[in-house]
Amino acid sequence: MLSMRSLDSEAVEAFLLVAELQSFTQVAGVMNTTQAAISLRLRRLEEMLGHRLVERTPRRVRLTAAGERFLEPARAYVAAGRRARDVFGQEPRRLAIGVTHHLIGADLPRILRVISERETSVTLHLRTAGTRTLLELYDARELDAIVVLRHDDIRRDGELLFQESFGWYCSADFDLPSNGPVPLVLQPAPCNLRAMALRALDSAGIIWREVFVGTGATAVGAAAEAGIGIALLARSAVPAGVREVRSRPLPELPKLDTVMISTVTGDHANAVLRRITKAFRSS
Repeated sequence: MLSMRSLDSEAVEAFLLVAELQSFTQVAGVMNTTQAAISLRLRRLEEMLGHRLVERTPRRVRLTAAGERFLEPARAYVAAGRRARDVFGQEPRRLAIGVTHHLIGADLPRILRVISERETSVTLHLRTAGTRTLLELYDARELDAIVVLRHDDIRRDGELLFQESFGWYCSADFDLPSNGPVPLVLQPAPCNLRAMALRALDSAGIIWREVFVGTGATAVGAAAEAGIGIALLARSAVPAGVREVRSRPLPELPKLDTVMISTVTGDHANAVLRRITKAFRSS
């Protein structure tokens, strides 16, 4: 009979993350490794258990029947190991991270929850707000690191994570008139994405009108999903209930750099931060 003590704890953690995220790319980001390393760990775990746990195709990743049966024992195994490691551990370090609300999509909360659950030596504090607010909080030393959109050349510090693209979105049943003002759902000034949307429409000679003003990308996305109007949204964080506008030509939008600015020190805290930023790159 197989002894559970012989299992590779990192392989079991990788299995749990695959079950949660259903993406080898995202799991590799969370565990600060490569997709090939994740695949190898899972294959060795399957060989040790004598059962295939995960089915992977180009379109989806899902657990097999054996994987579903192994799920709860795997959680108990990882939890027991974590409790054993924490017996003589130090108090968790506080890591305060700010993320622009424009990038908070359906997958990000789940990714951050997975990271938080597997980290006991670091307590994550997440703040979401606009770029200006996050920069002010960071400069006031209330945040250890921030992930924001770079809108201009005034602030050039930070590490480039990726370039975010944007689009015009509406509900699936929204009827956009072929002429007349474009009905916009926007955030109030001085939101940078509001300014980008209006600048693009004005440059293209397209008449627009405000039909909804809400604070935060979540409110704007919800208004678009409700069929109130058209929203400019980051492609990586669009709500599930919207589609890109195709019935009427709207201007293309520039890409913006997504950067991380950080004062985080210490190997372990930096490792946690790296897992978070890799999750952004793969989300």
